[in-house]
Amino acid sequence: MSYDTIIKAGRWFDGTGSASAIRHLGLRGDRVVAVSVAPLDETGCAQVIDAEGKWVVPGMVDIHTHYDIEVLKTPGLTESVRHGITTVLLGSCSLSTVHVGGTDAGDLFGRVEAIPRKHVIEAIDELKTWNSAHEYVAALERLPLGPNIAAMLGHSDIRTAQMGLDRATRKDVRPTPQEMAAMEAALNEALDAGFVGMSAQQLMFDKLDGETCRSRTLPSTYAKAKERRRLNAILRRRDRVLQAGPDVGSPRSLAAMTLSTLGIFRKRLKTTLLSAADIKATPAVVHIMGPIARALNALGGDFRWQHLPVPFEVYADGIDLVIFEEFGSGAAALHLADEIERNALLRDEDYRRRFRKDYEARFGVRVWHRDFFDAEIVSCPDDSVIGKTFGQVGLDRGGLHPVDTFLDLVLAHGTKMRWRTTISNHRPEFLAKLGADPGVQLGFSDAGAHLRNMAFYNFGLRFLRHARDAERAGRGFISLERAVHRLTGELADWYGVDAGHLREGDRADLVIIDPAELDASLDDYAESPVAQYDNLSRMVNRNDGAVSAVFVGGNYVFGNGTAAPVLGTTRTGRFLEAKAR
Repeated sequence: MSYDTIIKAGRWFDGTGSASAIRHLGLRGDRVVAVSVAPLDETGCAQVIDAEGKWVVPGMVDIHTHYDIEVLKTPGLTESVRHGITTVLLGSCSLSTVHVGGTDAGDLFGRVEAIPRKHVIEAIDELKTWNSAHEYVAALERLPLGPNIAAMLGHSDIRTAQMGLDRATRKDVRPTPQEMAAMEAALNEALDAGFVGMSAQQLMFDKLDGETCRSRTLPSTYAKAKERRRLNAILRRRDRVLQAGPDVGSPRSLAAMTLSTLGIFRKRLKTTLLSAADIKATPAVVHIMGPIARALNALGGDFRWQHLPVPFEVYADGIDLVIFEEFGSGAAALHLADEIERNALLRDEDYRRRFRKDYEARFGVRVWHRDFFDAEIVSCPDDSVIGKTFGQVGLDRGGLHPVDTFLDLVLAHGTKMRWRTTISNHRPEFLAKLGADPGVQLGFSDAGAHLRNMAFYNFGLRFLRHARDAERAGRGFISLERAVHRLTGELADWYGVDAGHLREGDRADLVIIDPAELDASLDDYAESPVAQYDNLSRMVNRNDGAVSAVFVGGNYVFGNGTAAPVLGTTRTGRFLEAKAR
């Protein structure tokens, strides 16, 4: 038997959680055709890779991205591929580009996901050739995809397309019977095209960009229970997935979305919600995530939380950060796109009084801890404040309130002042607990969004390092085999796509990892310009020694910090239809 590629003597993980072992792999075409204890015959093999001392694992699956815009112009999606991600899901948080036009897409994605609105509009207006899910899939398949793509249909996408953005974001407007039927038809058509399900959103601080509906919440937040039930009924009937985000401030919303998974007198609904996290602002919440999932699944549901298995560290330039959307005074500032108007607001003493009141409020569920003593300035034209918290700078300035210190620095330096804080997942013991919980899915990277605020492209590598280091220290919370399974086969099987395994006959999507390079460099951030967004500087991860090679569809696409010529120029990935296995 001849092979296109042989990978020799690596520690092989098959993606099922079974014991790892030293094996030799033979690839031909887009498949694994041999997994052998004995060395393979290298005669005629064009590519032989020595993986001795390294891990050979299935390509990792990222279940929560916002690459819907980026994939259209730079389909290699290099920032994820370089860290071993070979399958990504589009269409998260009720947002997709299947049905909306350019301006509506810009309003939906621009502020919520911090993707430059201008470029969203330009990309959709220039490149959109589709008006249905089948046509969208065909358009993706014509692109030189780097990784494999799977997709959700966004509830806000179909609601906007059928009702218009203005009507879709009014509390007193319901879809007409014809509009509701059209949304149901669009969902059915997307599932026919192989979409894994639908994403919805009820989170009330996700706000629209643009002028017409600026600062209204996403269209799906205006959907009433009857509308949601009718769409969910389609997902139930066809055994597809609902991905959703409840309104964290509403117990009713949380209960409705979690209980929707149950199959009492009906089929159960595969449901995954945002998100399981150890939140600084509400530390007790982490204790109930696992029990909620276990209870729902014991009652016959099929429920998972989504979880980012690394500390949730965010950066901000000035006041431009989505966490300010969760309280009134912060949202009021972000509502003003004009810098002069915004600065006038920030100077106003009545406004500052409101901001201080919001900052000091300590009751209710919230995402940001609202502690400027836990927010470090990392760059600023004023060198004297770098490395200090806003709270400390206020003390240095005679006991100035942290809010006034922050607003003064924003007024003085605008987006040239950069700062950071960690809002959740800061305690290693709870990262371990969530990382091993079967009611929790690993992902939620938001790859392709929040380009200046966060970089979690290498979350999978960081999770594997955590599992290995804990095992070495005698505090093992999960085996390496199970850790690999959680990032690969477990996710692919639950979403029903052909990915995540590395056995004979499986797709040849794989990663060769050098465990010696899974070190502290995984935590470092760097900057890289995004050409399609006028060279906007994106936060990225750069730990190039950790990944020796990435294969997608049997093609070598990346390794040791360098993309292969085929990545983004020749189609190596493909659209993965749900239930294709």
